[in-house]
Amino acid sequence: MEQDTAPPRVACVVDTDGRITFDVPLDSAEGKQQLLLRLRPKKGQPEETLHVLDLEPVDDRRQRVVLGPQPALTEGRWDVYLLREAGSGRQRLRPGLRDLRALVDGHQSDRQTPLAVRIPYATKDGYLAVRAWLRPAHAEVGAIDLTDRSTTVGARLHGATLQEGAVVRLRRRGGSGTVLTLEPRAGEDGRSFSFTVDHGELAVATGAGSGVWDAFVGPGAGAPAIRIARLLDDVADRKEVFVYPAARVDGAVLRPYYTVDNDLSVEVTKAAV
Repeated sequence: MEQDTAPPRVACVVDTDGRITFDVPLDSAEGKQQLLLRLRPKKGQPEETLHVLDLEPVDDRRQRVVLGPQPALTEGRWDVYLLREAGSGRQRLRPGLRDLRALVDGHQSDRQTPLAVRIPYATKDGYLAVRAWLRPAHAEVGAIDLTDRSTTVGARLHGATLQEGAVVRLRRRGGSGTVLTLEPRAGEDGRSFSFTVDHGELAVATGAGSGVWDAFVGPGAGAPAIRIARLLDDVADRKEVFVYPAARVDGAVLRPYYTVDNDLSVEVTKAAV
């Protein structure tokens, strides 16, 4: 049961280790108050994963709790609630000041694996939530350079290094099993790499219809594929923020884009006549 009273605004500070400090206004309710993080279930599914934290008074105006780096949050979107007292139900919270400065240059640092990322953000309806990623290894997108003929992507591995037999694969979404294999150009550190997508080649592979191609890197022969994405900064949802221009080739329109999970993909659609 959720309460209908006006939701408090909660301030958040994130440090470089992923620790989040929540400051919640102190009210007159008696008893111990708690912060509840709920992993948002998929549509039609019941909620299963909850994380409860005890709030402690800081002064006569604020109470605080710290969400430490461990345990790592399951990948997904976590809605944040206030539990005022036993039996009172849960209340959604509004975001106040969100200090995410420690995350801005996160792509410049080496990360331990499994990679655990957390970014507090405001939902579309104005409530506080935390976006979490948890991946055994990661390939962080850097620069994306587009020309009329090709798209070149720079990236860096965390939790893996490029070995003999490394490949980049674009997988056609939708279960067809179609894969376009590209050769990565490795940097001197064995972790940085780049690859180039030829627009004409991808248009031909897509055929007459439309398609979406998801980008992966296989760091070595037989190694598990690693999704190529941009996760290591302060942007929780980059799909509508980082919008790249489209290129036209061979009767098709191609555009790299970030998915709702901040993973890198390429959309190919048939050009309008």
